[in-house]
Amino acid sequence: MPRRKTQSEDPSAPVAAHILAILESLGEDPGREGLLKTPERVTRSLREMTAGYRVDVDALINNALFEVDYNEMVVVKDIQWYSLCEHHLLPFFGKAHVAYVPERRIIGLSKIPKLVQVFAQRLQVQERMTQQIAQTLEDKLNPLGVGVVLEARHLCMEMRGARSQLSPTVTSAMLGSFRRDPRTREEFLALAGFRP
Repeated sequence: MPRRKTQSEDPSAPVAAHILAILESLGEDPGREGLLKTPERVTRSLREMTAGYRVDVDALINNALFEVDYNEMVVVKDIQWYSLCEHHLLPFFGKAHVAYVPERRIIGLSKIPKLVQVFAQRLQVQERMTQQIAQTLEDKLNPLGVGVVLEARHLCMEMRGARSQLSPTVTSAMLGSFRRDPRTREEFLALAGFRP
């Protein structure tokens, strides 16, 4: 029978203790009914929202790379994702549009949204996340080109600071033919729903 972890061995215990201290420092009473289990709930939600740190990208992709005689653009668009901004730990969320032009090697389509989720489930900035998705596909596929566009709403900008609501931020990473060839880039942007 497996031995039960003690609180001192539980890796979540220090996080919960810090959440408790934060509640107290904000002037709250962590002993009131609505907050009794909040430190543990916040800890579980933070671990879930940062699960990308514990994912091995190579294991995720696994054997989903295939040799195929195909060299036209592959686009997976409107991939919904949620992340936490590393500056304020507030959510930002949106859609990803990912494309590549293969050179004899393709990836299983379901792996592209999973890859987006891995990088979204970390403390992030949108610019880095965009680049990480593109660079990983470049490294794993060695394609003719990769294009990634992220559209996002940032609650750190909407709820505080500028309080600029409904002002999406758009970032892109264009590698290979997507960077060199305006026609390839324009085709991708049109397929992703961006019209000139």
